[in-house]
Amino acid sequence: MAYEETIDYLYSRLPMFSRIGAAAIKNDLTNTIAICDFLGKPQDKFKTIHIAGTNGKGSTSHMLASIFQEAGYKTGLYTSPHLYDFRERIKVNGEMCTKEFVTTFTNRMKDLIEQIEPSFFEITVGMAFEYFAQEKCDIAIIETGLGGRLDSTNVIQPELSIITNIGWDHMALLGNTLPAIASEKAGIIKRETPVVISEVIEETKLVFEQKAKLENAPIYFAEEFLTFKSFQHNWATSLFEFHQPLIHFLDAPLFQKTFTVNCDLPGKYQLKNLKGVLVAAQLLSSMGWKINGKQVNKALLNVKKNTGLMGRWECIQESPKIILDVAHNEHGIKALLDQLAIMHFNELHIITGMVKDKDVEAVLKLLPKKAKYYYTQSHIPRALSCAELSDKGNSLGLEGGCYDNVNLAIDQANKNANPQDLILVIGSVFLVAEVNRNLISS
Repeated sequence: MAYEETIDYLYSRLPMFSRIGAAAIKNDLTNTIAICDFLGKPQDKFKTIHIAGTNGKGSTSHMLASIFQEAGYKTGLYTSPHLYDFRERIKVNGEMCTKEFVTTFTNRMKDLIEQIEPSFFEITVGMAFEYFAQEKCDIAIIETGLGGRLDSTNVIQPELSIITNIGWDHMALLGNTLPAIASEKAGIIKRETPVVISEVIEETKLVFEQKAKLENAPIYFAEEFLTFKSFQHNWATSLFEFHQPLIHFLDAPLFQKTFTVNCDLPGKYQLKNLKGVLVAAQLLSSMGWKINGKQVNKALLNVKKNTGLMGRWECIQESPKIILDVAHNEHGIKALLDQLAIMHFNELHIITGMVKDKDVEAVLKLLPKKAKYYYTQSHIPRALSCAELSDKGNSLGLEGGCYDNVNLAIDQANKNANPQDLILVIGSVFLVAEVNRNLISS
C-alpha cells in the first residue's frame, strides 16, 4: 500500500475514539500486550517518561521533550490526537516519523490486526514504540490517551511519571467523581518509580498518596517545591518568576533560590504545567540525566521550534489577532478565560465547535456574554451539529450565527472584526485541526 492508502486503511479498519467515541475503547491491555509481544517488546528498548492528566498533558510532554533535546538526548515523543498529519503523533527530536515507516509497519501488522481487531489507538501505540526502538532513542515522552490505568500506553516501566491535574472530562469512561477520575489517572504510578503531581486539589490528593504508598513510589507535589512569584506576558511568550523554598530537596538544584523562566507557550495557565515540568527536571537531574538550568531555560523558550507543538494559545494572524486553542472542557476553558482577562483587545469574537460527549452546557455557561459568537462544527461523527450548538448557545445569551465549517466562520469573523479585536477559536481539538492556515494572512 502507498502511504495514503495505509492511512485510509487505519482510519477505516480500526475503531477510533476521536471519531466515534467510547465505542472505540477497549477496557483492558490485552491487545496492546499482544501487539508489543508480536513486535518483540519494543517498549523495553528505550527509557520513558509517562504523562497522564485531564488537561496539560500535551504541553507538559512537549516541554519535557524540548528539555531532553536541548540536553543532547535523542528524544521520542508520542502524543494524541494529531491536528494535520497522522505522523504528528510519533516524533523523534521534533521530526515526524517517515511515511515509509508507517506503511511498512502497517503491512507487517495486517494479519495481527485482522486476528485481534485492535483499536486505532492500540495500533498507534505499538507503532510509536517500534519507531522509537528502531531509532534507538535515549528516552521517549509518552502521553496517555485518556485515563491511565487501562490506557494502551500503560505497558511501560518509566523513569518517572507525571500527572498534570484532575478535572471533569470523559466521566462516562473514567468515573463521575474527581477521586474516581484521579484513581484511573493514578494507574500510571509504578513500583518504586517517582511521580510528580503538577496540580493538586484536596479531593484527589489522598488518592495519589495512597497509590504511591501502595507502590512504594516517591511522590512529589510540585506546589510544595516551587512558589509562584510573578508573571509577565505578551502574545508570544510568558515570563514566570519562581521561588524555591526547598531548593536542596534533591541536593542537585538546577536554579537559584529565586529564578525566572521564559516560555514560548504563552498563557498564565501554563503555570501549573511548568511547575510539574521544573520539578521533574530537577528529579531527573538527580537521577543521573545530564540536564542543567541553562538547557532548561533554552528548551522552554523554544518548545514550538524544537517539537512542532501547535494549538496552545497559538497566534496565527496579527491583525486582527486570531488565537487557536484546543481548550475543550470546563477546566481548560476556565484557564483560558483567566488568560483572556489579562490580555488587551477591543471586541472579542469567539468561534466554537464541540463534540457530543462533552458537558457542552457547562462549557457554554462559562463563556462571556459580551462577545460575538460564530457556531460551527468539525466534520467527524462525534461532532455536535452546528445547529444544536447554536441553539444551546443562543438560549444562554451567547448570540451568534451558524457556519458549516470553521474556515467560513473565521472568514466572517475577519470581515466583522476591527484590527484591534481578538478572534478566538476554541472548543475542540478537531475544530482547530480543520483550520486552513493557508487562508490566514499571518
